[in-house]
This record gives sequence, C-alpha cells and structure tokens, in this order.
Amino acid sequence: MAVTVSLVFLFGLVLFFLLRSKSLNAGAAFIAVGFGFFLASTGASGPINELTTAVINAIPNL
Repeated sequence: MAVTVSLVFLFGLVLFFLLRSKSLNAGAAFIAVGFGFFLASTGASGPINELTTAVINAIPNL
C-alpha cells in the first residue's frame, strides 16, 4: 500500500515545528523556501494573492 503526502503539507508541517521550537537556521530557511515554492503551485495561490492585495490596499485607509 502506497501512501502519498503532499509536499506542501510536509514542508508546512516541518516549518511549523521549526518555528514552534525556535530553531531558525539555514535549514529552516530552506524549508520555508520549499514550502513557498510548492504552495505557489497549488490552488491556494490565488486566494493568498488576493488576500495579500486586499491587506496592502487596506493599509492606507487605516
């Protein structure tokens, strides 16, 4: 039986634990870049870009 795990989920999980344990080093930077790279190729990239644009546009109105 083969079990497949999404690389986005795997990198996100590893990054979560690295940030939680405050082990920020070159390895954590590599994980963060990998997470961002694989997240950008998913369907989540559209809503993330829209949310970022909305926040940036809302800042001058504060």
